[in-house]
Amino acid sequence: MEVLGQKVAIVTGAGQGIGFEICRELAKQGTAVILNDIDNTLANRAVESIQKENGNCIACPGDCSDYQFIQEMVQLAVSHFGKLDIAIINAGITLFGDFLTYTPESFKKVMEVNLSGSFFFAQAAANQMKKQGWGGSILFTSSVTGHQAHHQLAAYGMTKAALEMLARNLVIELSSYKITVNTVAPGATETERTMTDPEYHDTWSRITPMGRPAYTQDIAHAALFLVSDKAKHITGQTLIIDGGWTVVSPSPNV
Repeated sequence: MEVLGQKVAIVTGAGQGIGFEICRELAKQGTAVILNDIDNTLANRAVESIQKENGNCIACPGDCSDYQFIQEMVQLAVSHFGKLDIAIINAGITLFGDFLTYTPESFKKVMEVNLSGSFFFAQAAANQMKKQGWGGSILFTSSVTGHQAHHQLAAYGMTKAALEMLARNLVIELSSYKITVNTVAPGATETERTMTDPEYHDTWSRITPMGRPAYTQDIAHAALFLVSDKAKHITGQTLIIDGGWTVVSPSPNV
């Protein structure tokens, strides 16, 4: 409670999966959470679930790649909770496709959400934290595909590697304001989306050194540490959470 209690956080892309679990764990620690998802139904359902556990959480559904919406989301934190301490930039989309036939439409969409939205949300959050004067924490969600090549994910992997470089660059820009900027890079993780594949668990259990894919709690616990007061001297870093997969990197298609 002393580490994250009384703080205010925004988490994007949090209607389900990793983002939702991060919100849930933050709320359990006493953090006031604004939960964003582009899907209104998912956002409100997720908030209801957290509130049933006595978490202080409100929904802010909308497109977090939209510049104006980003400003409104930050202002909601200030108007409703009085401040913003933590920004967890988790929203992203994956559009698989062969490099030789990848369309401009798919490329533009991936860049808008994964890069433009992340950049400008970090900017808006940092400006609010600077104004407050006591610092804060920004956390990006990257991916192991930003470290290892993965079939049909050239554009997606490119964006995730870029987010990690953005976090490093922001050390120069934001450290003087006591704002830390870090990244988590999940590997294969069991979520509502991945579990639609009946072979997912067995495949990733076979090729992951620790013997299973990640659970959403594995990612959330790492995220909470990096935005907590216990990590005040950690910035510009990427924490890979993949059960050792990137060390050996066998393809799931083998």
